[in-house]
Amino acid sequence: MTSFKTLDVLDAKGKIVLLRATLNVPVQNGKVTDATRIQRLVPTLQELQKQGARVVILSHFGRPKGRDAAFSLAPVRTALEKELGAPVAFADDCVGDTAKNAIKTLQNGQVLLLENVRFHPEETKNDPAFAQKMADLGDVYVNDAFPDAHRAHASTESIARLLPAYAGRLMEAELKALSAALENPERPVTAIVGGAKISTKLDLLNNLVTKIDTLVLGGGMANTFLHALGTDVGASLCEKDMADAARKIMETARRHNCRILLPVDGITAKEFRANAPAQEKDNADISADDMILDIGPKSTDAIKDVLRQSKTLLWNGPLGAFETPPFDAATMDTAKDVSDLTQSGKLVSIAGGGDTIAALAQAGTVDDMTYVSTAGGAFLEWLEGKELPGVAALSHAMPDSAKPKHPSCG
Repeated sequence: MTSFKTLDVLDAKGKIVLLRATLNVPVQNGKVTDATRIQRLVPTLQELQKQGARVVILSHFGRPKGRDAAFSLAPVRTALEKELGAPVAFADDCVGDTAKNAIKTLQNGQVLLLENVRFHPEETKNDPAFAQKMADLGDVYVNDAFPDAHRAHASTESIARLLPAYAGRLMEAELKALSAALENPERPVTAIVGGAKISTKLDLLNNLVTKIDTLVLGGGMANTFLHALGTDVGASLCEKDMADAARKIMETARRHNCRILLPVDGITAKEFRANAPAQEKDNADISADDMILDIGPKSTDAIKDVLRQSKTLLWNGPLGAFETPPFDAATMDTAKDVSDLTQSGKLVSIAGGGDTIAALAQAGTVDDMTYVSTAGGAFLEWLEGKELPGVAALSHAMPDSAKPKHPSCG
C-alpha cells in the first residue's frame, strides 16, 4: 500500500486545512436524497474541528460546463450542517478573493464549504496554476475523497504536491480495507464478481485471478464464461464475442491456482419482468428461448460452501437481476450468509460498487459487512491493480517544514 500520513500525525490547531471531500451526492428539488457520503465525511470533519482547525472543504458536484447554478454545492451545505450538527459557511467560489475573504472570517473549529471546483475547467485539466491558487488558501491538505482518487485533477492530485498532505479518516479506512483484502489478506480469499458484462471488467478479472483463491462468477457475465466452455445459455444475456477473453481469463486463473466457480443451474424465464413465471433448470436443460436471470439453488449452495471455507471476501456485482423478483433470491441469500459469517467473526467482507451496495441494502446487510466502499471507479481501478493518482500524490506531498504558516493563523 502506498505510504501516506494520516490525521494521527497532524497538529491542526489554528491551521487552515483544505479538505478534499466527495460531496457529489444525489440532489432532487434542491434537497439531498442520499446523505451516505456526507455521513462518512463527518468523522474527519469532527476530528479536525476538535483539534481547532479552520476547515475549508473542496469538492466537485456533477459535470458542469463552466459556472452553472444547477451544479452549485449550495444545496449540499444544508445537508452537511444537519449531519455535522454545526453551522457551515459557504463561499461561491473556490479560489480568488471570494474564497480568501470567506476564509478570513473563520475561527478555530469552524467549517467553510467552497463552491464546486469544476466551475473552473482548469480543475479537470489538472492545471498546476489552478492547483496553486487553491493551495495558496491554506496551510495543509487533507484528502478524504477516495471515490475521486482515480482522477488526476487539480484538487485531488496536483494540490497534494504543493502542501503537506494527509489522508482523512475515510480515505485511510478505504485504503486499509482494500490493502487487507488484496495486498496482505488472510487466506483463503474469495471474490464474488457479478454484473451484466465481462467487457467492462476485463482488467478487474485478470488482476483478481492472480491474487485470490476462488473467483465466483454470477450475473450475465457468468453466461459468457459458460458459453466459452460450450454451454448453451439460450436467450440469456451473453457477450459471445468475448468468449476468447473469457477463456484467457480461465487460463490465467489456472496458472495462478485460482479456482473459478461458475453456476451449474439457473432461474429461467421466457420474459424479463417482475414476477414472471420462472423455473429452476440445470445448465444442460436450458432451452433456446430461456433467459437465465439468476443463478439456481445448487449454485447458491456451492457459493455458501466456498464462503464457509474463506477468510476474506471481495464482492463486486450482483448474482442475478436482483431488482426484479423472483430473480433476487441468490443475491439476497448470499448477502445474508456473508452477513452471518462476518458477524460471527469468521469472514472479513469488503464490498463496493453501486449495484452491490443497492443489493446489500435490499437484503438489509450493508451494516453487517466489514467494509462497504462508496467509491465506484476508484474501487474498481484499485481492484484492477491500477495506481490511483490521488493516492499516489499523498506519498509525494511536501514535508510539513516546507510550507510556511499561513499569515492569517498568526
